[in-house]
Amino acid sequence: MKTAIIGLPQVGKTSLFTILTGVSTQARLGSTAVHVGVAKVPDRRLEELARIFEPPKVTHATVEYVDMPAVSKESLREPNYLASLRVADAFAHVLRLFQDNTIPHVEGSLDPARDWRNVELELILSDLVVIEKRLERIDKDRKKIKSADLDHEHALLVKCKETLEAERPLRDLELDAESSKRLRGFQFLSEKPMLLVLNLGEAQAPKLHEIEDGYRHDLIAGRRNLAVSAVCGKVEAEIAELSSEEAREYLASYGLAESGLERLVEASYSLLGLMSFLTVGETEARAWTLPKNSPALQAAGAIHSDFEKKFIRAEVINWKELVDLGGYAGAREKGRLRLEGKDYIVQDGDVLVIRHG
Repeated sequence: MKTAIIGLPQVGKTSLFTILTGVSTQARLGSTAVHVGVAKVPDRRLEELARIFEPPKVTHATVEYVDMPAVSKESLREPNYLASLRVADAFAHVLRLFQDNTIPHVEGSLDPARDWRNVELELILSDLVVIEKRLERIDKDRKKIKSADLDHEHALLVKCKETLEAERPLRDLELDAESSKRLRGFQFLSEKPMLLVLNLGEAQAPKLHEIEDGYRHDLIAGRRNLAVSAVCGKVEAEIAELSSEEAREYLASYGLAESGLERLVEASYSLLGLMSFLTVGETEARAWTLPKNSPALQAAGAIHSDFEKKFIRAEVINWKELVDLGGYAGAREKGRLRLEGKDYIVQDGDVLVIRHG
């Protein structure tokens, strides 16, 4: 999963990127550098399984984050900038809520809703340019040949153009599977799922969930493929220096049960329709990322292509049940390991043992 961190200048994008990935970069106004880092997905289920099985290796799922230069009319004309945006699976749009008189806001005042609309409009205009150019080409081709495929593409792009001209992003459109597949190759920016990341000040941290719920209700209610998650950059920077126990205590002092990384990953997974299943044994405990409603055969393929080709059955048990029963021996003794076929729909938190030829 690749998430591009976007936003206006001076909103805390690069600080958030460093907190998430541990990759330290030097933020400079006007910089065009793109930075890439990988964040380990926190998963307490994996830690509980590792405590029981004591494998030498514990492998968490990962999320790749890309720290993009600030969004502007100029940057969205740069081919390299656009290319980095287009290959992302989703955007994390950082919106500044923190007050700091030493860091001026590019618009002169704090207004997260305005900032979101302005960036959204730039993405819409960028997509509109692509569609208008493609429609020009299709019109020329349709004069030369008759093609049902070109006719379908033309009708779909006209529908997209009308949506964009109404200043609505393409993610608002409800499309059938065929139309979605046709659009996928364009990698439209306004079609990508977007997580709005509210960057709070330390004084706002105790009301984090309240602020988050307010923006969720006022900004994105009824909108498709949008989510909101709030973080406090200063708090997250502090807990990054602490042990896990000290971090939990520090978060609790602000009334928070989870770190910003945990909340951001959870929101991103939900937005993209993803989940994790687990494997555990004597050598490794590991979390695997998979789309929701995926069959066991696809989960086997995520582990190894040979497992998918030679799949026989999957032994399945919920992670908590496996922990409570003390491992596979206890689970087998109680008859709790289920044998499932290739069409079994894997659930979040399932532990799988793949039987294969």
